Amino acid sequence: MATSSSQTGVNIDNNSKPEINKAEKDLSWYLPLYKAALKGDWEGASRFFVLDPDAVTAKITRTSETVLHRAVGTGKAIHFVKKLLELIPPNALTLKNQYSDTVLHFAAKFGNTEAAKLLVAKNPHLPNTWNDTQLLPLHVAGLFGHKEMVLFLLTVTKDDVEPSPFAEEPGVRLLNIVIVAGFYDVALHLVRRYPKLATWRYSTGVPVKLENFTCHPNGGDLDNPADSSQVCAQMCCHGRFRRYCFTSVPCIKHIHDTKLMHHQALQLVRCLCMEVIGLDNLKADFIVKPPVLSAARLGIHEVVEEILKSLPTAIWSLDKEQHDVFQLAVINRRETVFNLLYQMNEHKHLVTQISDIKENNILHLAGKLAPPHRLTLVSGAALQMQRELQWYKEVEKVVQPNYREKQNSAGKTPAMVFTEEHKDLVREGETWMKDTAKSCTITVALVATVAFAAAITVPGGNNGDNGLPIFSKVKAFIIFAISDAISLFSSIASMLMFLSIRISRCAEADFFHALPKRLIIGLVTLFLSIASMMIAFGATLYIMFGHKTIWILISVVALACLPVTLFVSLQFPLLVDMIKSTYGPGIFCMRSELPFY
Repeated sequence: MATSSSQTGVNIDNNSKPEINKAEKDLSWYLPLYKAALKGDWEGASRFFVLDPDAVTAKITRTSETVLHRAVGTGKAIHFVKKLLELIPPNALTLKNQYSDTVLHFAAKFGNTEAAKLLVAKNPHLPNTWNDTQLLPLHVAGLFGHKEMVLFLLTVTKDDVEPSPFAEEPGVRLLNIVIVAGFYDVALHLVRRYPKLATWRYSTGVPVKLENFTCHPNGGDLDNPADSSQVCAQMCCHGRFRRYCFTSVPCIKHIHDTKLMHHQALQLVRCLCMEVIGLDNLKADFIVKPPVLSAARLGIHEVVEEILKSLPTAIWSLDKEQHDVFQLAVINRRETVFNLLYQMNEHKHLVTQISDIKENNILHLAGKLAPPHRLTLVSGAALQMQRELQWYKEVEKVVQPNYREKQNSAGKTPAMVFTEEHKDLVREGETWMKDTAKSCTITVALVATVAFAAAITVPGGNNGDNGLPIFSKVKAFIIFAISDAISLFSSIASMLMFLSIRISRCAEADFFHALPKRLIIGLVTLFLSIASMMIAFGATLYIMFGHKTIWILISVVALACLPVTLFVSLQFPLLVDMIKSTYGPGIFCMRSELPFY
């Protein structure tokens, strides 16, 4: 029985090997083999190889990839790769696609470590094969965040070849890649083994970037794979890793990994700084200038502090607009970096005197509106305005008195800049405050009405002889009377607070303390009035129906908790944020008693 290939037009007899016209071997001819590689279907692939033995090393895709490229890229069936390697000669493993990627580049890209081990075992030269973008498989593994693959390739990539993967531009590129991926232990290993990487610069003038301390999505696992324990042993600053078994407690393991990553990042920064210290001052300042400014801009205070401890002159580094470290911290609202100012000695008075190219001093910059991504860290326009005022007043404390009235090149004082930049936010804050007060006023009015009505129509009625409530001597009635009085008085107090907000002029300075204080009092008394009203209502039901049946009391208590819980879930986060922002310790504080400069 013969089957016909609709794609090639060649009759294929299961009992004979047909003659194949090479001109007909286009991409559609290799489509069944392509699909077999994706599925890990070795039986289908082996039948195709019987039909076309040259297909083992043929280019089967538009980008000139072989079947082995596709097989190691799927990672579904390692047995497919093993069988395929039995048919391929070692020198054929160096075949490249149109981007000069070998099969090991593909295994590195997809994190197929098991396949990579098989490939290197058959051709040890693959780890040192470059593609057309001058990347080794080791670089590719780091770019795609596959740490296990990076650790394996470090053990098989040779450094005694030309060009060396761990020297000059290739080495610096690799160091940057693993830092961006969050593999700080790998980066620390590279710097300790190849110290010159810390001070080498690209031909374009870009040094190793200390500020690239961001975690890659696949780079959070800091446990070292068992197969790479020898490499991992060299990557810790003490020469070995302590292995913890926290897999049964994911939360603890996550905390451990986060702390370990943080520690490794700091060790890496210190190691890099120690290498830079050995250079002359001019070259050292030139190298650390980009990272210290970027770290200040991003709010990575640990990097800023470590650099300034090692190279104190870096504090005078300026960007193209003549902004220093603390000015960048103010512009980008990075309080952790700004707080380093309190750990300085008398030099802090000199630092705050710097003006940028537009003659803006640091107080002018505090008067500018915060970047949108920093402004939205607090909820509500009113809290945002309060945070902006806190920044301005804090910076105002550290500048010289005459700087508060100093004009920039546009003839504006810091106060004028603040008013102009924040006029829209003041308007939004006023709207937010009054809308919130209006909504709460309606609720408070309903609570006050119910509490007043309950006070004059007590449960059980009054005694006809003396006019006293019939249940006046029952404990539940006393609870009702007290809670109803609390509900009435607190709701009235809350109403007065919200009314004062609604009729307030909402001036710029009012958002610092006056308006937040009124809103806090209003929300607290509103919560108290709702909670006490529920208690009064529950006591009434118990007096009337439940003094002899316990399940009624339990049901009443459970139902009474429902509205209180809803209020807490909806309004309590806002109340907590408002209290912390107004009466809390604040975001400005000295992190340590020890000066670093």
